Amino acid sequence: MKHEHQHHNHTEEALTKAKPVFGLTKKRYKITGMHCASCAVTTEKALQDVAGVKTAHVNYANNSCEVDFDESITSPAEIETTVANTGYTLLDEDYLDAEFKVIGMGSDHCAGVVKDALEAFSGVKNVDTNFANAYAKFSYNPSAVSLDELKKAVDKAGYEAIIVEEGEDIYEKEKKAKEREIKILKTKTAVAAVFSLPILYLAMSELISESLIPGFLNPSEFPLRFALTQLVLSIPVVVAGYKFYTVGFYNLWKRTPNMDSLIGLGTAAAYLYGLYAVYAIIGGDYSFVKNLYFETAGVIIALILLGKYLEEATKGKTSEAIRKLMDLAAKTATVVRDGKEVEVPIEDLVVGDVIVVRPGEKIAVDGEIVEGTTSIDESMITGESVPVDKKAGDAVIGATINKSGAIKFKALKVGKDTALAQIIKLIQEAQGSKAPIARLADIVSGYFVWAVIVIALVSFAVWFWLAGSTFLFALTILITVLIIACPCALGLATPTSIMVGTGLGAENGILIKSAKALEQAQKINALILDKTGTITKGEPAFTGAESFTDLSEEELVALASAIEKNSKHPLAEAIVKYAKEKEMTLKDVSKFEEIPGHGLSGTINGTVYYIGTRKLMKEKGISYEDKLKNIETLEEEGNTVMLFADREKLLGIISVADTMKESSASAIERLRKENIEVFMITGDNERTAKAIATQVGIGPENVYAQVLPEDKANHVKALQEKGLNVGMVGDGINDAPALTQADIGIAIGAGTDVAIESADIVLIKSDLLDAVTAIKLSRATMRNIKQNLFLAFVYNTAGIPVAAGLLFPFFGFLLSPIIAAGAMAASSISVLLNALRLKRAKF
Repeated sequence: MKHEHQHHNHTEEALTKAKPVFGLTKKRYKITGMHCASCAVTTEKALQDVAGVKTAHVNYANNSCEVDFDESITSPAEIETTVANTGYTLLDEDYLDAEFKVIGMGSDHCAGVVKDALEAFSGVKNVDTNFANAYAKFSYNPSAVSLDELKKAVDKAGYEAIIVEEGEDIYEKEKKAKEREIKILKTKTAVAAVFSLPILYLAMSELISESLIPGFLNPSEFPLRFALTQLVLSIPVVVAGYKFYTVGFYNLWKRTPNMDSLIGLGTAAAYLYGLYAVYAIIGGDYSFVKNLYFETAGVIIALILLGKYLEEATKGKTSEAIRKLMDLAAKTATVVRDGKEVEVPIEDLVVGDVIVVRPGEKIAVDGEIVEGTTSIDESMITGESVPVDKKAGDAVIGATINKSGAIKFKALKVGKDTALAQIIKLIQEAQGSKAPIARLADIVSGYFVWAVIVIALVSFAVWFWLAGSTFLFALTILITVLIIACPCALGLATPTSIMVGTGLGAENGILIKSAKALEQAQKINALILDKTGTITKGEPAFTGAESFTDLSEEELVALASAIEKNSKHPLAEAIVKYAKEKEMTLKDVSKFEEIPGHGLSGTINGTVYYIGTRKLMKEKGISYEDKLKNIETLEEEGNTVMLFADREKLLGIISVADTMKESSASAIERLRKENIEVFMITGDNERTAKAIATQVGIGPENVYAQVLPEDKANHVKALQEKGLNVGMVGDGINDAPALTQADIGIAIGAGTDVAIESADIVLIKSDLLDAVTAIKLSRATMRNIKQNLFLAFVYNTAGIPVAAGLLFPFFGFLLSPIIAAGAMAASSISVLLNALRLKRAKF
């Protein structure tokens, strides 16, 4: 089958079955989680320690292993679990990875039904379903089960599974399937409404005044005709709602009842009573003519279908952000091949292609300009409203729009590696993840439907046998309880808000990587900001030099620059840049040495020179105390001062300063208004650090100065030990350990490199205000989730007792099943509409 060749991650040679070797079974695995050779040793030892494993060989180069084991002692599952406990994952090469897009999953319960349908096959494992993103991901053994068999199992459970083919535009396929589903729901709703309204009219008119009923249907004169008319009119309604019975009863039979099961049971009870009433009327018992109950079954089906139609139409709006991002991608590109310009589909682009882009056209993929100058609108990716000027050597981002000049650029990232593809993947994963706050709803949802069925049956029994009510009264209560319960409202409460919240973030260049991160961000009450690149632009500039000998300032800078040109440190680059601008001649340097955290040394014309910190001067025995006032004055102005010396004395000082970002001070002020204590961390000396902190409104007591990159995580930990929820904002590379240690790591200025492992939140722009927005968005989303959960829990906890007749003994009030159906439909829609309110939130 073609599908089975399009979902594997390994070569055909790797797809060999387990083979017996001298009474043992041999299996090959791929391993994920190994990052170094010692990881391979750890994995191999873990495998060899499993009882029953004879030999185990791990290959770090290709992340694979071979295991010979005795199946009478151990099993593949036990081997996989043992290794998983050490932090690595074994992927059985007999299994292929596959994915379905599943149309019709309306709640977590539905996702559970799909998962159960797939896990029923022995050749399927690692099933992951998510209704928010409508997917089912799993591994399957093609020799045990085919994808088509699995698709049929999902379809039989009442959903539509679309096999995701590699390289296929699944978005378009899913979009068409979704549109088809909504169109079918609309038709079913119309049919149910057209036929149920006459039934309702006949039933209600008969109760109010028989004069409202046409003479030929008068129930007093023609009771059988009256009953049969309602029966005939109800048939199209039942057919329109057939899925409530096929899917609902199938899932009930499989012991995984869902909302369809409740509606199916409730309407079937009403309809069967109606059929019995018709049978009784045929037998001459005309007392049944006043309570046929066809209108109950018909109107319930019509209202539920209307609710499902509105729910599906509304639910689509919660995932608009991903659809908008997908729509951004260019469909074709003009490529230079064999000296000619050729238009090709974007899927055919390869790394190294030279692509021509004219004004007004989209940049197809990520790359680097090789010819031309232009300005590019990057707002759709970065949120930056002003077009960015570009020239040869500058990076371009796929899906952005070329505004002015014609350019040629070389493709560097294509397909799933582009920034746009990475952003879409990141958002999909976030929207598919679960927030800790959803745990209670998940637990309740797991038992909810069974609990409702039990409550309905108990209520019927209490009213019919213990309270001595009529069968019809008890039946009304049974139907009302079944119909009013709404597991969907509970299931929708959290994921819909998360979908809107993460989507809203993405539209503003804020990528939140998981629902857990979204929830955790709102708890932050302390935020550590790395100075360079977060508060400042990270682009140091030369500000001055002072010579203490007969060397001129230009000669001093030229000597220092000759040494600094061998370093990649930003401060060194700032001095060298200034020297080049002034067209200084830089001499050759021998015996260059980098002294980590202290500075540099180098030999020019036989003389050894040092440039760096005061610590370096102390180490080399060079006195600088008489010039301390000069140094401290510059530092208090926010400069970083480098001391330049030979082996005997201090020759001079050079000062460099980083430029403050325009938004830093206002961002820090807004953070304080959110009751977040702000700290600054830097490798600068204390005087310079405090001067910069003061400029942006951070108190000197909240400054961590002269901190090495590897020690930043310790300062995060120290604040956590004080009971604070700590966020860390940094560049995601030098600050990776600190970002990982923090409760929330925020990587700033990611640009096209959005897949930063150490960060929980990625800010595409280098703007600290986006960190404020991320925290405020988190707080707004969590408020929205709590409102949704409150609506869902209150609706069900209040609605079910009322439906069970709790108010009847006191007030004589009994809820109609029709009203219950309307309320049930409204509850899901109210949760969705509340989630959509987030879109209007201002940050």
